[in-house]
Amino acid sequence: MEDILLIDDDMDLCQMLTEYLARYDFRVHAVHRGDLGLAAAHSRSWPMILLDVMLPGMDGFEVLQRIRTFSSGSVLLLTARGEDVDRIVGLEMGADDYLAKPFNPRELLARIRAISRRSATAGPAPASASATAPLIVEDLVLDPAARTVRQNGKPVELTAVEFSLLEALMRSPGKVVEREALAETVLGRKFHPFDRSLDMHVSRLRRKLADEQAGGDAAAGDRLKTIRGAGYQLVLHRSIPPGRL
Repeated sequence: MEDILLIDDDMDLCQMLTEYLARYDFRVHAVHRGDLGLAAAHSRSWPMILLDVMLPGMDGFEVLQRIRTFSSGSVLLLTARGEDVDRIVGLEMGADDYLAKPFNPRELLARIRAISRRSATAGPAPASASATAPLIVEDLVLDPAARTVRQNGKPVELTAVEFSLLEALMRSPGKVVEREALAETVLGRKFHPFDRSLDMHVSRLRRKLADEQAGGDAAAGDRLKTIRGAGYQLVLHRSIPPGRL
């Protein structure tokens, strides 16, 4: 069974999810305070953390912010229905996805499975060797097999969603990748015009790549371009063609 850390003060919800997810081979460890949840997150590596926003002891945003100082593991944020700002802030702070309360447990299961597929680091080898060959685009080197990214030789720490997003863009450097295709590949669901998830992940990835630029050249660091009404593009700054190791 796969372990899940659930940080939520709604004990009835925790009990229901513990029983429901157990039927699909997930073992839920529930904690009902933010500070205790943070301690549990720090105690071991969790394949998945389900994190409520409104918590006693420490709110979910602070818990998420602190988790991101020591872990790039998967975090699914549980937010109050209608609170768009909670979702946007959560994604900006590094949540992999969000789900508004109240929710259907089947939708939660689908989100967990989609995130787990993206973050899987082991499994059967792909049929094509090119799928695991390292990608090189200018100063960026992405290794799908090791799930590592380097920029100018320095490691870049990415969440599972950010890694999948960068990989999709690096496989089509200089070309516009449609939002619909990225939503399917990166988020594991169809694109909805009012869903800001993809935009937030692009924004975080853009900042991380900019931070790694030598000399702090903001213009050079703007590697991801938003093409209004179409999608996103990994910008090429050099005349040399992209390649693979």
